[in-house]
Amino acid sequence: MMPVVARRLLVLIPTWLGLSLFAFALSTLSPGDPAELILNRELNEPATPEQLAEFRERHGLDNTFVVQYANFVADSLRGKFGVSFRSGKSVRDELWNRMGPTLQIALPAFATSVLVAVAFGVLAALRRNSLGDHVSRAVALIFESMPSFALAYLLIIVLAIKAGWFPVAGKGGPEYMVLPVLTLTLATLATTMRLTRSSLLDVLAAPYIRTARAMGVRSRRVVLTLALRNALIPVVTVAGLILAGFVTGTVIVETVFAWPGIGQYVVDAVFARDYPVVTGFVIFTGTVFVLVNLVVDLLYTRLDPRVRLGHAGGNA
Repeated sequence: MMPVVARRLLVLIPTWLGLSLFAFALSTLSPGDPAELILNRELNEPATPEQLAEFRERHGLDNTFVVQYANFVADSLRGKFGVSFRSGKSVRDELWNRMGPTLQIALPAFATSVLVAVAFGVLAALRRNSLGDHVSRAVALIFESMPSFALAYLLIIVLAIKAGWFPVAGKGGPEYMVLPVLTLTLATLATTMRLTRSSLLDVLAAPYIRTARAMGVRSRRVVLTLALRNALIPVVTVAGLILAGFVTGTVIVETVFAWPGIGQYVVDAVFARDYPVVTGFVIFTGTVFVLVNLVVDLLYTRLDPRVRLGHAGGNA
């Protein structure tokens, strides 16, 4: 197990370098002058050439691209992602401070989405082509086909404005979390549910399941012990990607509900041309996805011992 983890962590190095170069080049070489944009906004008037020169020197913008990128990599290896142009604070600290609010809605939404989706997917598979199966799939597809912002505004209108059950936006007590969590849950429910259903149907049609039934094994044990364990393997992959997406910032949902998480922070940084924040976020996102994929691969061996990391193509 440890050699596998070590190999996967080594893969993180070239992945991280590629992400950092791409993100840094995309933000730095894009048209526009961040010094002029930020200073004009702060001063409410055009900045003088002296002020622009001082800003560029202070943030290293007067260096060549190679020097700027080398400095960024050196800072990142020390656990830093530079300093925000707008706030003058460490990007690492800013991302870390906003991780808490993001996790407050991401983790409940992820747990609810996966548990409900797996439960309904199993029921739909066991009652294939029944009325409940058709209705659950239709409702799930409706929510999946709706853009996140449209679903968010629909919930705001129905549950916040019309019913008055929850606050419209902002961050406060637990009642402020309900609508963001519900939006994320409904937006990701259908994919996991349909995958659980189709995967379980494939497993239930396998010869070893028919053999178990013929030998008199109880139906509940066949489904929960034999079939569901193998059917969850592709579900784990999708669930891992959903979790990584939630953790790295639910941009649209946080923006609509004015939730002070990572997503809203990065959106503001993009409009302000705050290069260190954008680049640091891309590196953070890529690292989270690589680590989540590592955890998913390790879970494969728990769900199906036949899966061998690094030899999945030949042994799976």
